[in-house]
Amino acid sequence: MRIIVIGAGEVGRHLCQQLSHEDHDVVLVDRDQEKLRRAERELNILTINGNGGSSTVLKDAGVAKADLFIAVTDIDEVNLIACIMAKKYGARSLVARVRSEDYLGSDSPFNGEELGIDLLINPDKVMADEILRISEFAHSFEVVEFARGEVLLIGYHIEKDTPDQGITLAELKSAREAHDFVIVAIVRDGKTIIPRGDDVIKPDDRIYLVVRKKDVRAAEKVLGIQERPLQKVFIIGGGRVGLNVARALEQRDIDVYVIEKNSDHCEFLAEELKNAIVLNCDGLEARDLIQEGIDSADLLIAVTDGDTTNILASLLAKHHGAKKSITRITHPDFIPLLGKLGIDVALSARLVAANMILRFVRRGLILSVASLLGSDAEVVEFIVSERWKYAENALREVKFPREANLGAVIRDGDVIIPTGDTVLHNNDRLIIFTMKTAVSSIEKLLTA
Repeated sequence: MRIIVIGAGEVGRHLCQQLSHEDHDVVLVDRDQEKLRRAERELNILTINGNGGSSTVLKDAGVAKADLFIAVTDIDEVNLIACIMAKKYGARSLVARVRSEDYLGSDSPFNGEELGIDLLINPDKVMADEILRISEFAHSFEVVEFARGEVLLIGYHIEKDTPDQGITLAELKSAREAHDFVIVAIVRDGKTIIPRGDDVIKPDDRIYLVVRKKDVRAAEKVLGIQERPLQKVFIIGGGRVGLNVARALEQRDIDVYVIEKNSDHCEFLAEELKNAIVLNCDGLEARDLIQEGIDSADLLIAVTDGDTTNILASLLAKHHGAKKSITRITHPDFIPLLGKLGIDVALSARLVAANMILRFVRRGLILSVASLLGSDAEVVEFIVSERWKYAENALREVKFPREANLGAVIRDGDVIIPTGDTVLHNNDRLIIFTMKTAVSSIEKLLTA
């Protein structure tokens, strides 16, 4: 597939990295020559120096032969104009990132449908949706949905006092009785392990399991994770992300406190929110937070525009008793470090947006559900074709790579947690957890 990416920032570079590793023909366009040199050194891609909104530059990039055109510069208008021109020149599918919500409404003359753009990504909306998904499960640090939300890939941190540490997965399987779930990966000391029956769960492991949404509580009980309903949430930062999250949490009958430094914006928030308490103070003022009850908070969400403020506010809240923190950061390279500091979930708005674009890119029989934050793994959703050589065979006969694990089979709306005897039928949807290094092997296997 020939893919043109406009914009060599964090999102563009992440997309190029993922797509080039999958042997796509990728062209990266940007006005910053230094960013392009860095991309050329690190990736197997073609780069073009110039304005993505220029017809000459787009022609030089081969836009007429592009299967996919992705515009992710920091300027909305450049992204939209570039997509409009790319469509005119013959690009088959178009994706644009836009920050302004003016372009998202169905009544806007510049929305994606009116402009012929297949996917418009708003980073703030995507970030708010991700935070809400994670907040629904008090102990999780990452949640990915499948089958219209009926199946989840969910990540848990194994605490030192968790009862199941030290037992093998085979022993855990015999203890879980009728509550089906599959532990598809263990992240330990920054390395991802695709586990087998003799692997042992250890303290500080981060485990990923595939489970039916209705069975999450049962799975947590088997894992020794105590139920903790979300009742009190503090949000540091009343921008668009904070406001959208607060609105949604209000509807779940949760006590919401929004901390905002700007007094004028506090008045706006108070008008927009129905039940949330809006506080005009600094998220780094421990005395104010303690006075408002941060010590009894079930969740702290830090979503200001500053990484330093978000990180320090999260650490401060955790120090004073907040049970869990979700922290927005700009630089995704910090994600592995923040977990060691005690921050439960670190989210990069750029990576979250990039991963949503990747979900759109990989459509067809193979649907990859993007990289998992903080790990070197991906999830692949594959539709079994009657032409596939392993169709109508038992799972034990499929030669999966060591670096991959089948988590679930979705058949006619029903979810099957597989065993070696599970027979794979035409039109089954397979949820596969795989290391990035094994993605090409998985693709060859699944298209055999």
